[in-house]
Amino acid sequence: MKNDALFDGLSIALARNGLILRGGFNFAADDDPPSGPSGATAKAVLLIGQAGGAPWPYFEAWRAKQPPGIENPLDDWAREIIGATAEEFGARAVSPSDQPYLPFQRWAMRAERLKLSPLGILMHPQYGLWHAYRGGLLFDDVLIFPTPRQAIHLCDSCVEKPCLNACPVNAFLDEGFAHDACLAHVRGSAGAACRDSGCLARNACPFGIAFRYTAREQAFHMRAFMR
Repeated sequence: MKNDALFDGLSIALARNGLILRGGFNFAADDDPPSGPSGATAKAVLLIGQAGGAPWPYFEAWRAKQPPGIENPLDDWAREIIGATAEEFGARAVSPSDQPYLPFQRWAMRAERLKLSPLGILMHPQYGLWHAYRGGLLFDDVLIFPTPRQAIHLCDSCVEKPCLNACPVNAFLDEGFAHDACLAHVRGSAGAACRDSGCLARNACPFGIAFRYTAREQAFHMRAFMR
């Protein structure tokens, strides 16, 4: 299958569940890539993810048919969808939650030329902080990718950085994310706004507002964080 046909076919298949291709690249000799579908070292990776909350209705419809008490339902849903897509297109599916962990964040930065925001989330020039990577497809063959453009890093032009002023416990420090302080706040009596409507710092970001997750979706992610 030629690259254009492969990318077009993948885009159509993924769109049935609100997912999109998020770029990719061919591994270099010093990358130590994982194995591809044949078991030999993979030659290329394509990342799969979301822009905004597009997959959410599909995920909720799937979840309504599942037994209660699934520990990580979003991971399970993404594995099912991306796994079926991999099978259809002769690839091997991998997930950010696979262990040992694969370097998904580094792969994403390389594939889409993105940089980290002060919150530790990759800043996208169109989607802001409202996007995610749900998996990847590994291929046995080298693929031909368009040359990725250098993404504009919106945080560089953001002088006031309201994200850093919105966190009630100043969890985003130069030294790194203060996980324990954030978790204690979200679980505590003063953390209702974060629990019910999502991270106040993330919501304070002025970029990508059209892609912001709904309060329902953000509350789901906060519950997962609290576990």
